[in-house]
Amino acid sequence: MTLPSARTCFLLGFLFCAALLAAALYFQFSGGLEPCPLCISQRIMVLAVALVFLAAAIHHPASIGIRAYALLGTAVALGGASISGRHVWLLHLPPEEVPECGPGLSYMFRNFPLGDTLKAMLSGTGDCAKVDWTFLGLSMPAWVLICFLGLGAFSLLQWWNAER
Repeated sequence: MTLPSARTCFLLGFLFCAALLAAALYFQFSGGLEPCPLCISQRIMVLAVALVFLAAAIHHPASIGIRAYALLGTAVALGGASISGRHVWLLHLPPEEVPECGPGLSYMFRNFPLGDTLKAMLSGTGDCAKVDWTFLGLSMPAWVLICFLGLGAFSLLQWWNAER
């Protein structure tokens, strides 16, 4: 079995990322689930992966370019997976070890130094330790971790697709 062209694969990866972002917005606005700082960071990373895939699909590069986009997509997806992994880790901490809840991100962006706000977005707060939704026994951050790992593998798979 052969893969579709790299351009088609990158387009499919972009569409998958768009679906993930649409689902996140659905859960936020229809389901009433407010995103925590780590959730927002994960959304940003999904958007970054989507943009890499979209650029690769539009650019339609030759073999070396496909490999470059494959490595870049994998690196960005693994960065997102590290954020998701931290989120899953926070969810499994004993209650006494969960970090304190902080103010909302909009307040932090207005009143805190940018470095402190970015640190909260990447390390999480007590808000990040709540499980509001599960499917098949896995929390939303666990599913996003699985998606990031899958997107990274799918992107890396394009390395070999470049040889065609």
